[in-house]
Amino acid sequence: MTSGTQPPQADPGNPQHPEANASAPHETAPRPDMQPPAPAAPAAQDPAAPQTAYPAAQDPTASPAAYPQDPASAYGAPEMQPPAPNPEHRPAESTLPPTGYPAAQAPAMPPSAYQTDPAAPSGAPAMAAPVQQPYAAPQADQSAWWHPAAASDPWRDPGSRAVIETRPAPHAPAPEPLPARVPRSRPALGIVIAVSAVTALIAGVLGAAIGIWATRSDSGNGSFLGAEPQVERDVDSVAGVVEQIMPSVVTVLTADGGNGSGFIVSDDGYVLTNHHVVVGGGTEAAETLQVLFSDGNVTTAEVIGSDPDSDVAVLRIEGDEHPAMVLADSDQVAVGDPVLAVGAPLGLSSTVTEGIVSAIDRPVLTENNNGEVESVMAAIQTDAAINPGNSGGPLTDIAGQVIGINTAIASTAAEGEAGNIGIGFAIPINQAKRIADEIIATGTASHTVLGAELGESELGIGVTLSKVLDGSPAADAGLQDGDVVTSFNGNMVAENTELIALIRKLAPGTVVTVVYERDGEEHSAQVTLEAATD
Repeated sequence: MTSGTQPPQADPGNPQHPEANASAPHETAPRPDMQPPAPAAPAAQDPAAPQTAYPAAQDPTASPAAYPQDPASAYGAPEMQPPAPNPEHRPAESTLPPTGYPAAQAPAMPPSAYQTDPAAPSGAPAMAAPVQQPYAAPQADQSAWWHPAAASDPWRDPGSRAVIETRPAPHAPAPEPLPARVPRSRPALGIVIAVSAVTALIAGVLGAAIGIWATRSDSGNGSFLGAEPQVERDVDSVAGVVEQIMPSVVTVLTADGGNGSGFIVSDDGYVLTNHHVVVGGGTEAAETLQVLFSDGNVTTAEVIGSDPDSDVAVLRIEGDEHPAMVLADSDQVAVGDPVLAVGAPLGLSSTVTEGIVSAIDRPVLTENNNGEVESVMAAIQTDAAINPGNSGGPLTDIAGQVIGINTAIASTAAEGEAGNIGIGFAIPINQAKRIADEIIATGTASHTVLGAELGESELGIGVTLSKVLDGSPAADAGLQDGDVVTSFNGNMVAENTELIALIRKLAPGTVVTVVYERDGEEHSAQVTLEAATD
């Protein structure tokens, strides 16, 4: 604890009344309701005792006898008597102990403010007893906290010798010592220096090499960031495959202002497309059409022939060095194989979409411009985007080999032109190639038949042969009227369209196994398909 060196702070609640805001007196200061102890008689000064706490050399106005020493003092310090107030009502500068206020700033006190108490006990510091004075309001030029009539407070009285009692700290057990720290081994200074030197050397050499390389390889565009872009693609990638096959794909411009697609299948200029592309908005195939190449060139193509039943047509362009596409074996296609559809959907030439084979041997009926069923096919179904304008373009495997001709799409549109919903169909290339070869060779195409009329389709498995024609492939194999065909060439059949599509997919002369039921018993027969004679 230290004695305060600042006057008490006023309470903002009542700054006009100093008593209402006065701080409580310190516990060592005498209070008005307590009588101070009688002072002890001053002891005679011992000539052998040391000098006073305030030497005369520091206080020229004080005599050696002004502060007699008391060897029996309880505090081991010389007993001191306050000097008599001077005529100017302030303590002599040389007789005051150090306070928080310089002598020049000490407030003036009247001579009657302190009185010596003769009953103070021996050995205790002499203390002046405060004299009770009636309270008087401070004048305008006086501080409320230093009014002469206020109760004596040794902490704010420059002439007071307040005593601070100190007590020894209670005994406490010694703190528990911390465990000794185990020093960590450090690498030798020489090793650290050697490693640092080698690392700095490697970093410097590497940085210099990179800087030289960047300077020499700079293309002059002012850029120092990034590596040279990779512009060559693997031929096995989709981009590489498309780059190879795109020159073989053409856009077929129809007479009604529309368009379809096609692709070159021989170096002497034969082009495959759909029958409904070459007829345009009419019913008869055009004699010539314009075709647009992927490089922007346009040329005239001759319509060699077309087959409405299979929806295949053949064109030919002049020249004998055209890039032909490779035709795959569509019988080897499996569900899930990745595919590419290339063409000019909605007139957007050289468009590529990607998907997979969703199904094979899907029976599909297509109609002509009069709304009549024109072709039936066992199609390859795909989810690659196919739209109007894609008709006649190639459906390829991931290597760019043709597996079918994009022909039709499923739609939920009630009216107007339909768009892609992820269900498209392509004529298997094996069937299209056979038809195209016949068209090129003879100008027409043959159609494979079983030689029987089909009955009404019923819910369930199997197709009923309502009438088997005499001399037909079915009759030669022993089939009779009323037989129910349940399997054709290893495929289960459930409706008439499915059986017709599977028959037309195959070439005449193909031998197939037919499983049928007669009178509740299952039988099988080997049937050699033939071409229709009409």
